[in-house]
Amino acid sequence: MIIIKAENLSKIYNLQRQKTFKEFIPALFGGQKTKNKFNALSYLNFEINRRESLGILGKNGSGKSTLLKIIAGVTKPSDGRITVNGKVAPLIELGAGFHPELTGRENVFLNGSILGIKRVNMEKLYPSIVEFSELTEFMDQPVKHYSSGMYMRLAFSVAVAEKPDILLVDEILAVGDIKFQEKCLKRIKEFQSQGSTLILVTHSPGQIEQYCQKVLILDKSKKTFFGSVKEGVEKYNLLTS
Repeated sequence: MIIIKAENLSKIYNLQRQKTFKEFIPALFGGQKTKNKFNALSYLNFEINRRESLGILGKNGSGKSTLLKIIAGVTKPSDGRITVNGKVAPLIELGAGFHPELTGRENVFLNGSILGIKRVNMEKLYPSIVEFSELTEFMDQPVKHYSSGMYMRLAFSVAVAEKPDILLVDEILAVGDIKFQEKCLKRIKEFQSQGSTLILVTHSPGQIEQYCQKVLILDKSKKTFFGSVKEGVEKYNLLTS
C-alpha cells in the first residue's frame, strides 16, 4: 500500500531583492523588480510504500527540508500534489511550539495539542514522556531556564509519545549526550519494527545504509535518483567527491 505519493511536486518561494525598506520603496515606485523566484523543488515524482523507509540525500539548498515540510503539512506545494496516508510525527524544528515562559509540564500539553494529540490521551502519555526525557525534577520549571539539550530532549519525547505511521527526521538528532542520542535512535528503530515509515534527511550515507531501504537524491531542487540504497549511495558519493 502506498503511504506517500508525490506527483509533479513543486515549491517556489518569492525572495525579496532589496535588503532594506529604504531600498524597497524607490524600487517599487520606480517600476523595478522587487522579488526573485526561487525554485526549492521542481516536479518531483516518487512513491513510498507502507513500512518502507526513505533516505533523502543532497547538498545544502537542494530542497530536502522543504520536501519534509510539505509532507508534514507545514507548507503547501506551489504546484503538483502530495498524498500522505497516515499520521505524521515531524522531528523537524523540534520544540518550535514551546513557550519559554511556560513550564515543561505546560509545554508538553501545548505541544501535544499542536501535534494533534487529544488532552485525554496526553494525560495518559504524560508519565512516559517525562520518563523518556529524564527531566522529572525540572517539569515544573519554565523552559526558558532549560539548557538547549534539555529543551530538545523534552521536545523529542513529546514528538515520539505516540507511534506514528510516518516519522520525519531532519538529520539524526543532537539531543543531549551520547547515551540519550542512542536512546532516541533505539526509539526510531522500535517504530520501524512496528511498521512506521521513516523519512530521513541527512548528509550521511552511512545513516541511510543503516536505516533506509530506498534513497532519493536531490540536486538544485530536482530529483536525480530514486531507488536502491546501494546504488543511491554510490551516486551520491560521486556527486560530492
